[in-house]
Amino acid sequence: MAIVGATRHSTPSSSPSVRLPPSRMRLVGMGLGLLFVALLGRSIYLQLVKQDFLQNQGAARYSRSIQLEAYRGVITDRNGEPLAISTPVQSIWASPADMEPVPVDKINQLARLLEMDPGEVSRKLADKRREFLYLKRQISPELADAVMKLGIPGIAKQQEYRRFYPAGEMMAHVVGFTGVDGRGQEGLELAKEKMLAGKPGSRHVIKDRRGHIIEDIAAIERPRDGQTLSLSIDRKIQYLAFRELKTAVENFKARAGGIVVLDAHTGEVLALANLPSFNPNNRQRLDPSMKRNRALTDLFEPGSTLKPFTVARALDLGIVRPDQVFNTESYTIGPARIKDSHAASSLAVWEIIQKSSNVGSSKIALLMQPQTLWQMFDEVGFGRPPQSGFPGEASGRVRPYKTWKPIEQATMSYGHGISLSLMQLARAYTIFTNDGELKPVSFMRLDQPLPGKQVIRPDTARKMRDMLLTVTQPGGTAPRAQVLGFTVGGKTGTAHKQEGRGYAASKYISSFVGFAPATRPRLIVAVMIDEPQGQYYGGTVAGPVFSAVMSGSLRILGVEPDAPTNNTLIPLDNLPEVREET
Repeated sequence: MAIVGATRHSTPSSSPSVRLPPSRMRLVGMGLGLLFVALLGRSIYLQLVKQDFLQNQGAARYSRSIQLEAYRGVITDRNGEPLAISTPVQSIWASPADMEPVPVDKINQLARLLEMDPGEVSRKLADKRREFLYLKRQISPELADAVMKLGIPGIAKQQEYRRFYPAGEMMAHVVGFTGVDGRGQEGLELAKEKMLAGKPGSRHVIKDRRGHIIEDIAAIERPRDGQTLSLSIDRKIQYLAFRELKTAVENFKARAGGIVVLDAHTGEVLALANLPSFNPNNRQRLDPSMKRNRALTDLFEPGSTLKPFTVARALDLGIVRPDQVFNTESYTIGPARIKDSHAASSLAVWEIIQKSSNVGSSKIALLMQPQTLWQMFDEVGFGRPPQSGFPGEASGRVRPYKTWKPIEQATMSYGHGISLSLMQLARAYTIFTNDGELKPVSFMRLDQPLPGKQVIRPDTARKMRDMLLTVTQPGGTAPRAQVLGFTVGGKTGTAHKQEGRGYAASKYISSFVGFAPATRPRLIVAVMIDEPQGQYYGGTVAGPVFSAVMSGSLRILGVEPDAPTNNTLIPLDNLPEVREET
């Protein structure tokens, strides 16, 4: 049988490679070339033309300059006791522009920790236009750590300092306070802002998209801390002055009050207090009127506390003598009548001071030319700021002497028609404690007294001290101002308050200004009580405050007594008490 054919197994041949036509290859190559040229052009454009813009945009998203807060300087009293200190706190901030949507549960946890409304937190974090905002400032480090443990990208903490005032309302008007940004807003915190604030530092860093610092790209500029401010205030004397003033204001249901304690030789302010006051550590419900440092900013008519300056100028010019007698019966100037409520037919000059005679004081004033009396008021600082360095201090008001009428010259001699602050009044009395030299006042502790200005002769100042000593002795208007173991000189003042264009019939300013020991003055204390109820005479209302503050202050300073320690302090009920004229 013949075999027709045999079956063979063969491997199929490979497919031939596909080749593009040359024209198409040129077209593809040109397209790729154009794309490369476009990319190269774009790169050159971005690198050269838009370089600054892109760098700024990149920096805005990932580069941060972190401010390093400077430590605000401590404020101390003259003995180093702290009056204002800064404690470290934390603030929580966010960068909404860099944040991804935050889960609702995280928003609720964050709001609960910060004691905020969840809706408010959500709205703030959703504002993509904001690259920086505070969520909560000045919280405890422990609370800040709890917030950071939530792990929310874009939420960060920053160290700040919070101001604390250990003396509270007692020192509020002197020290003042800072705002939430750490800058001074009132008092010496404001006046000495540059000295206390220091200079903040900075740290330039790169952050990732989750808000974490990944690199320091610039050296740290270290903050320069603020300087320590040492005040002239003695905290113990300040406490004593505030306590006694508060007692008087409460007892007499007064509208307000103020007290100033000066070093009689240097003019340093050892204490200054006002009521009403406030707590600088908690100002959430602070009435703006409570912030007023009344002893420096509020003006009042000083009443009879001005009589010593009228008499001093007349003595200094040789116009009168201490024992010269004046007719003190009432008399008229035009349509007005000058009179004393405790009328006496005649008084010597020293008795005019002791018994506070308006008639006697006005007659002495009218012996001088208006310019002469005006110069006295001007030289002791009335009508101009006391330049204590405290913000907002008032200058007072003394009308130009060319406009004075005789009745105005007469009434200004006993403190009507002229306005001044309690600080101006206290400072003016330094001419009686420094042999006629007016001392500048200072809230800063001084290593040595600053030079003053001679206003009256030393022998005139000594004569006035002797006269003012009689005011606190039997027969004077302020026996309640006596201090056990010390001689005291001073002057009472009781004046109707101005109301509209006239004077209120039943509203008074009660005051007393004095010094001790009278033989070698160490301290000056000026007290003012605004609108006391019931009693209103300066010797009755302000005199006891002076006595308590002066007594305690002299004891604190260790001043040796200059009088018997059994002297009578308060007049007996069966003895008549002389009251100054209003």
